[in-house]
Amino acid sequence: MDLQAYLKERSQLVDKALEQYMPTLPAPAKVLEEAMRYSLFAGGKRLRPILALAAAEAVGGSVEAALPASCALEYIHTYSLIHDDLPAMVDDDWRRGRPTNHKAYGEAQAILAGDALLTQAFVILTASNYPATVNPEQIRRAIYEIAVAAGPEGMVGGQSADIREQGNAAAGPEVLTYIHTHKTGALLRSAVRVGAILGGATRDQLASLTSYGEKLGLAFQISDDILDATGDPMLLGKPVKHDAKKQKLTYVTLCGLEKARREAANLAKQAEDSLQSFSAAADPLRALARFTVERDH
Repeated sequence: MDLQAYLKERSQLVDKALEQYMPTLPAPAKVLEEAMRYSLFAGGKRLRPILALAAAEAVGGSVEAALPASCALEYIHTYSLIHDDLPAMVDDDWRRGRPTNHKAYGEAQAILAGDALLTQAFVILTASNYPATVNPEQIRRAIYEIAVAAGPEGMVGGQSADIREQGNAAAGPEVLTYIHTHKTGALLRSAVRVGAILGGATRDQLASLTSYGEKLGLAFQISDDILDATGDPMLLGKPVKHDAKKQKLTYVTLCGLEKARREAANLAKQAEDSLQSFSAAADPLRALARFTVERDH
């Protein structure tokens, strides 16, 4: 399949829906809306929503059924990037080729923009106009999946561990795996599971897609570690070798570049192998597994 054409078409679909879910705020709060838009429409890959849509179709469901939840995932992901860039966290000045949110709007507005994006995600998930093709139990399960993935047992817990272990040369692979599978992997895994749930997956289909999401999530973060060490800052839209300067625990710093590459490729292959029981409807997911380790940004 032509993955680039697929990604472009799906990104456009997601962007249109993201715009529809963005609240229009009155003049006293207009700067908050601007700060939310600044990061949400900064040109991300839209990987999480695209994974959710692809998973729904892989199990015979519709894009329409998974589209609102896919947007909620992108709102949450964007909030996490704004907060991750803050001086109290990773302290980054650039994101996607332009100043980070707190550099553009100040630290206070950046924090509030992240808060607003996070809570707006649950407005999207609980809106009364959610597609009629999705029953309330499916929506409840999707909300639970996303909340767990974004919270202390998922992304936030991984972020906390990442900050705590920065500069800790004694930290081992178990700690690193915890950080990667929670800080990054949890929301990616959730995207696949949520798409499958809203698409009406069977128990066996959901189990296979869960394995796919877990392997892909870890492969994606290892690839990020590799790109930080070797990537082109113009393509990445931010400085490289940031992890080494910050003494962050990564697969490259812990295992070396070549071993990290082998591990990422192995995990991507395992993700693809998890889809053996699926038809050609899962081809986008198969292509996305390969894209995870072949991408240059």
